[in-house]
Amino acid sequence: MSKKFSEIIKQDKPVLVDFIAEWCGPCKMMSPVLKEVKECLGDRITILKIDVDKNQALASEYNVRSVPTLILFQDGLIKWKEFGLIEKNELIEKIIRHQN
Repeated sequence: MSKKFSEIIKQDKPVLVDFIAEWCGPCKMMSPVLKEVKECLGDRITILKIDVDKNQALASEYNVRSVPTLILFQDGLIKWKEFGLIEKNELIEKIIRHQN
């Protein structure tokens, strides 16, 4: 997973990674928000969900201490990171503001 993950985050378009856990209520609440963000931004962004329980090494590598944690990557670099719930319009604004 880690090699494929590193290839995905090196894209020149933004990649929003949603670190989640199956048992996490707020993670489930973020799911429809992320779907709406994808509908708004379409092919301008890739959205990827990573289950921290199944990918503990990846979560540790990116210092994910709570879920949900959102990390925006572009060209392999972290552009923005935040944990907790965030509403659609604010998330779209942050994605647009932090892309190259």
